[in-house]
Amino acid sequence: MENYQVDILCIAAHPDDVEISAGGTVAKLISQGYSVAIVDLTQGELGSRGSGPLRLLEAAEASKILNVKYRENLGLKDGFFQYNDESLKLIIEVVRKYKPQVVLTNALQDRHPDHARAAKLVADACFYSGLNKIDGLHPWRPKAIYHFNQDHYNKPDFVVDVTAFWDIKMASLMAYRSQFYDPNSKEPETPISGEGFFDYLRARAIDFGRPAGYQFAEGFQVARVPGVDDIMSLQ
Repeated sequence: MENYQVDILCIAAHPDDVEISAGGTVAKLISQGYSVAIVDLTQGELGSRGSGPLRLLEAAEASKILNVKYRENLGLKDGFFQYNDESLKLIIEVVRKYKPQVVLTNALQDRHPDHARAAKLVADACFYSGLNKIDGLHPWRPKAIYHFNQDHYNKPDFVVDVTAFWDIKMASLMAYRSQFYDPNSKEPETPISGEGFFDYLRARAIDFGRPAGYQFAEGFQVARVPGVDDIMSLQ
């Protein structure tokens, strides 16, 4: 049986959520020698642009750009997946399958209702995954769960310097051709398809990075206060 264990598991509601919110962090972690897997809960099939099958192809291309080790889609219904036993069990199984030390997931609060619902599902599934009496693969509980920023501003508890990986992040986003700015597209405009959306992402990254002295940063929130072994390593 193949060993799928990775260091970091990213679980998000839609294809492109990880790239928008944590693409630079993922690229940086991989450059540091960590292994990363991405699990998308839905195909994003309710999006005004593109289609579920097309977004799967785009996600595969983005994964190659970021050099993630594994990516899979759980096939939950976009917009209609629920906090229920079925959804929890699916996520528990992928947590146990990949055995990550750290999980990155959607924001605790955001414009899209799927994001906060996914954040709650993932956080709870990570806890339940460690319980021996839930059947399935061997129990596993990640050490930490970090929630990334996406659309709404959520004051980060910490930021990651992604200055050297900004271009990789943007290249991974451009793999989602159906979702972002295309002057030749005849599809409806959305909050992320306008010409200014990438300017917004850049400004957000500058805003997150400035207090820490970084050119570009991605911000994360935590539900549990993290501990540090060496305060001298904080910047």
